[in-house]
Amino acid sequence: MKLSIGVMALVAVLATPLVGAAQDAELSANAGFVSQYYYRGAPQKTSSASAGLDVAVNDFSAGTWAADVGDGAEIDLYASYGVALTDEVSVSLGGTGYFYTGQFDDTYLEVNLGVGFRGISIEYSVGQYRTGAPHPKYNFIGITGEHEGLFATVGTIAYAQDLSDALSDVFKRDAGSQYVEAGYGFTAADLDFSISGIWNDSSLSRAVDGSAAPTHEVTLVFGVSKTFSLN
Repeated sequence: MKLSIGVMALVAVLATPLVGAAQDAELSANAGFVSQYYYRGAPQKTSSASAGLDVAVNDFSAGTWAADVGDGAEIDLYASYGVALTDEVSVSLGGTGYFYTGQFDDTYLEVNLGVGFRGISIEYSVGQYRTGAPHPKYNFIGITGEHEGLFATVGTIAYAQDLSDALSDVFKRDAGSQYVEAGYGFTAADLDFSISGIWNDSSLSRAVDGSAAPTHEVTLVFGVSKTFSLN
């Protein structure tokens, strides 16, 4: 509960400068479609449409994003503050809330930390399920590399109580839940396209083998999206 209150307070604090400087804000909207909706290596829904709205003022940004998850919709609210320390190093602090109109999942809230160096970015997020799911607290660590449209992410979700345990789980084959995603993104006809392959372990895939035992999964995902400036 303390974490939940803290995340919502963080989102409100980070978004406050946007309200005070609305005349300088950059407004944009987006819409997209993916053949398979995966989030952090976990399957959400086959063939999912989404839409979002974002506002940015200087180093502050906030927005909302919604996606079809079959049993209702997922609705995300987020805000962040990011600064460039040098020409090559940047850091960010933010908060995200995940909400559902149906029974697809539980509400959960996160504090998000990010560090970027050239084409490498590292995300550390700590979250908590608001109503006490089987894993009420969790840590996520993701490392992403990008270069001229190519991208790859290695991520792990660890149901550990502190950062040291979460970090150690990155290097343990059977600890936490791991996935790898790699692909290519490009723009054509004013649309953004992506194609990626996702490998996830048995704790994320929901797949089973011939003996009905949990197993890993490899999936190919196609996506198309469009971003519109509202200014």
